[in-house]
Amino acid sequence: MVSVEWMEQEVLKVVPDAVVEVSDLHGTGDHFHVRIISDTYEGLRPLQRQKPILKHFKIHISSNTVHALDLKCMTPKQADEIGNTAFDPHGQEHDFFGVHIRRPKKE
Repeated sequence: MVSVEWMEQEVLKVVPDAVVEVSDLHGTGDHFHVRIISDTYEGLRPLQRQKPILKHFKIHISSNTVHALDLKCMTPKQADEIGNTAFDPHGQEHDFFGVHIRRPKKE
């Protein structure tokens, strides 16, 4: 099981100047919503913002240590405008729609 604190520290290794807010969506240590706020995201597209973090977590995702990682990477201005960004692909009630892709299990 992964802790919220561990997740925050790992994100800060990739984006050291960021404000990182982590939510353990189910309390199980494997489904996380991570809100990353940084001035360095100015002028970057969403995938350009997320790619370094996803690359860093690739080993943890492929080993199934982290099952779901919902990243919201934004500038401080965007964070102020958007407000709550939590999305739980397995939850019943949420304000945001997203895509949750289940990968087939390797045999």
